[in-house]
Amino acid sequence: MDLSAITDPVGRVAAFLRHSGSESKIFHTEDTIFTVEDASRAVGAPPEEILKSLLFSVNDGEYWALALMSGSNKVNDKKIRRALDARKVRMGTAEAIKSFSGFEPGGVPPVGYIVQPRSLLDLDIFNYGTVWAAAGSDHDFFPISPEELLRITSGTREDIKK
Repeated sequence: MDLSAITDPVGRVAAFLRHSGSESKIFHTEDTIFTVEDASRAVGAPPEEILKSLLFSVNDGEYWALALMSGSNKVNDKKIRRALDARKVRMGTAEAIKSFSGFEPGGVPPVGYIVQPRSLLDLDIFNYGTVWAAAGSDHDFFPISPEELLRITSGTREDIKK
């Protein structure tokens, strides 16, 4: 699916979800979901069930990778590098992420990219029936099962937490 014609970030996520056959629906809140704590309050779910979507530049910009983490976990850069068999990984800056994806920090989703980054799903998210993901803005989110997330991102299960 070509998402390049869709300029609205939330619209890109919604189009991707529809096209992938996912039944997840996007919700809007007046509260911000910029941080895990914000999202936990807005969604009414514990921090562990909030999905962090972290973008990494791989091998000095050769490509991007996406680490999908439980909100209560921290990512281990060395494990990311090993999982990708990369020589170097660096968490993207706000400016680089916006330039690559069109998404602002606080609203970085797991899907809706023009080219889906290689996606690594931390093992811990599979402990929950539903995780809550940003949907392209810091006011929009959607619930999804980790198994469905694995399918629609074409990702892999990885131990990537500290």
